[in-house]
Amino acid sequence: MNKRSKRLTALLLIMGITLPGCAPQKEKASTAEGLDKQHTKQVLRLVETSELSSMDSSLVEDSVTLSVLNNVMEGLYRQGKDSQPVPGIAKSYTVSKDRKTYLFKLRDAKWSNGDPVTAHDFEYAWKRTLDPTTASEYAYIMYDVKNAKKINEKQLPVDQLGVKAIDDHTLEVQLDNPVPYFLSLTTLAPFMPINEKVVKEQGKKYGLEANTVVYDGPFKMSEWKHEQSFKLEKNTEYWDKKKVNLDEIKFNIAKDNSTAINLYQTGAIDRVSLTAEYVDKYKDDKEFKTAQEGRLIYLKLNNQNPILKNVNARKAIDMGYDKKGITDVLLNNGSTPAYYFVARHLAYGPDGKDFDDTTGDFNKTNIAMAKEYWEKAKQELGKQSVALEFLIAEDDNNKKISQYMKYELEKNLPGLTVNIKMQPAQTKFAMEDKLQYDISLAGWGPDYPDPMTFLDKWVTNNNIAYSNPKYDELITKAKTTLLQDPKERWKALADAEEQLLGKDAAISPMYQNGVAYLEKSYVKNVYNHPYGVKNSYKWAYIKK
Repeated sequence: MNKRSKRLTALLLIMGITLPGCAPQKEKASTAEGLDKQHTKQVLRLVETSELSSMDSSLVEDSVTLSVLNNVMEGLYRQGKDSQPVPGIAKSYTVSKDRKTYLFKLRDAKWSNGDPVTAHDFEYAWKRTLDPTTASEYAYIMYDVKNAKKINEKQLPVDQLGVKAIDDHTLEVQLDNPVPYFLSLTTLAPFMPINEKVVKEQGKKYGLEANTVVYDGPFKMSEWKHEQSFKLEKNTEYWDKKKVNLDEIKFNIAKDNSTAINLYQTGAIDRVSLTAEYVDKYKDDKEFKTAQEGRLIYLKLNNQNPILKNVNARKAIDMGYDKKGITDVLLNNGSTPAYYFVARHLAYGPDGKDFDDTTGDFNKTNIAMAKEYWEKAKQELGKQSVALEFLIAEDDNNKKISQYMKYELEKNLPGLTVNIKMQPAQTKFAMEDKLQYDISLAGWGPDYPDPMTFLDKWVTNNNIAYSNPKYDELITKAKTTLLQDPKERWKALADAEEQLLGKDAAISPMYQNGVAYLEKSYVKNVYNHPYGVKNSYKWAYIKK
């Protein structure tokens, strides 16, 4: 089963409707100003666009569930208000001179059932995630840990993993190579601890209901009405509970944006994203806000499809539609056209420049050139007419984008027919893993502030069937031998993106996601993160 595919599709079901935060990152919010022991119940009411997949941190891969998991679980470190890693269950660490061995000292922390959180919970969780029988789609994010990749690919037994509980409060982690962003990695779901006793008690039910999991984060899930709603409550066993101000976070599930907006207007929820048709209506509203995310929305092109394995066909599709039409007309929410895959304003090189300024743009929209590539592809394939299926997840914006893409590609590439296939998100993910699609609308959100978070998705063994030895070599060097040479590493990453997009057109980037939303003025200190998970509610509060 593919190891690099989905976290997202990372995307919050592809269109990024997990609601963003707007509080200034420097704002002091350890304790909500004006709250006292007699405060009225602190309840934040939100909406999500899809059902949660699982509360099992070894298996979660979609951004909606990952965002929720971040608020009910905590790893060695967690993302702080400014998105930088801050101590979580680990209170401190030391690292060896070669930066390959970390020794984490854990604080006294408890699970929501009162059990102590120990180093053994981390060792168990990491080994469980990397055990190939677990079939974790997100396990690849742990491949920097010593022997992790070999274990996950069945080349070594799981007991060879470079993680060891020295005692209840000391965890040793060995890496294959030094990783400059390793602390950021420890904030992510696969690195979170798991209570082995509870897993064994619950068996196959673990993670599938609110009460089949125990939690070590600021909140715990107290209710889960599948496909309808779920509720988080303050975790009274959380080690830092004094800084948690909310008593409850209530989530409704509303797949239709008009339904969500109605909930907002009637006062049933406190924040809501806006699709394009609502932006103009609300842009002058005092509660209107916008934010740009680190997510990239793109087309997965199945490189083993008889048509799409032809590089000229892929280039024709990548250059054959107007990306600006999507961002400026269909979305109108601050999204920007993407002729790159590594998001802008995320990663900065040794020279201080944005990675995208180093690489430049690839395959900008050029209908005349797209037609040339398309005619060449048809000639090489011996076909004059071609039908391709376009897979999307259920969502209003997805429908609009797919209809626009069908119109653009059929108009600009003579002989092409695009058939839209809409599926529930989980079904879509499964189809991608099995390569049961031609083109798929997808997205990816960065896990950490480095180009690698976007680029290592596409080394051999991925769910677009792309494989290029030169690309694999560049990524491997950037992860190993070039770690001590930042300039050469940066060049290797830039060369890898050029190979992926400029030469191979393995995927088609569409846009970097922006969000327009409404937020009640009494909502304070919901922090938005440009990478990792989308939102932190640990410091949020309501002040009416």
